[in-house]
Amino acid sequence: MSKPNKAGFFTIAVLMGNISICQAQLNLSNWQVGVNAGTFVYQGDLTPETFGSYKTLKPALGFYISRILNPSFLLRTNIATGRLLGSDARYSSPAYRQQRNLRFTSPVTEISELMVWNMFGNNGNEIGNRFSPYILGGVGISFLNIDRSSNLNKSFFVNEPQVTTGLAVDMNRTPPRTILVVPAGIGVEYFLTSNISLTAETNFRYTFTDYLDGFSQVANPDKKDFYQSHTIGIVFKFNKNKGLPCPVIKR
Repeated sequence: MSKPNKAGFFTIAVLMGNISICQAQLNLSNWQVGVNAGTFVYQGDLTPETFGSYKTLKPALGFYISRILNPSFLLRTNIATGRLLGSDARYSSPAYRQQRNLRFTSPVTEISELMVWNMFGNNGNEIGNRFSPYILGGVGISFLNIDRSSNLNKSFFVNEPQVTTGLAVDMNRTPPRTILVVPAGIGVEYFLTSNISLTAETNFRYTFTDYLDGFSQVANPDKKDFYQSHTIGIVFKFNKNKGLPCPVIKR
């Protein structure tokens, strides 16, 4: 192949590659990013409260990136981090809790994939209803490092040997380091502008373990442990029809 032909072939190849890049460029208007902050709420054997231990709240932070599928649905990749805490000693009733005196704490890092349904179909950049309620659900993995302890008053449970036996069984079992979670929640989004909105969200995590707090047999082995979060946040939506610029070829 002569030098001119080689140069022509190279130029055509570069142009074709450049066209392909332009055609495959990311349409940023289909994406949004968000951050939120709030609290994790432990819900398990170490609290008598049905909706979780609001006496042992711990802070939580989150970051996510979402792909808008259509005006009603988006797919969110979510990362949340924080801490869980449960303690029998925080409750004076029923009396056995302070005598059992179980306690745990654990950092939590959660990675999840969520489908979000915007009930008003307002996922675009145009402002329709400024308030847009939404429902979310999906699946995720939580990474834990459970630290547990107990100052059990054995004399108080002398007529309940299953408590002492159950504690021994639990302490001989290694707590989980990773667990599968199924998040499900509700929220509301308020649009400040077409690109910026505020959110308030409650997200409940169903788990498949009774050892989220490191205890089971000493408490209620027939009931799983859960946790939830309450957060507020901000979302940034990229400008409509704005994509990544194509490279410029200099000759």
